[in-house]
Amino acid sequence: QVQLVESGGGLVQAGGSLRLSCAASRIIFTINNMAWYRQAPGRQRELVARITRGERTNYADFAKGRFTISRDNAKNTVYLQMNSLKPEDTAVYSCNVDHSGGINWGQGTQVTVSS
Repeated sequence: QVQLVESGGGLVQAGGSLRLSCAASRIIFTINNMAWYRQAPGRQRELVARITRGERTNYADFAKGRFTISRDNAKNTVYLQMNSLKPEDTAVYSCNVDHSGGINWGQGTQVTVSS
């Protein structure tokens, strides 16, 4: 069973930055897409960014120009660099990994942006 361990969330002032990490608990030989989602209180979960096995990326409109997704296949890790954070970015951020054994979700990490 693969577990995804996230880190990097926290409290930051508006305009600040955070870098989220999501690492698999064991080696996964074939990882396809890796993605970050978020869910704010009272709202549905939404895609933030996705990166394919070939490292093609796509972003939600709110993330374009501010967030960058990247991956390190040797470490089975996906990152989300978030800059110019806004209070409306406050949410629980979860990673999602599509691999040869199935699809796994991280437990989520809280990001809170104060105004």
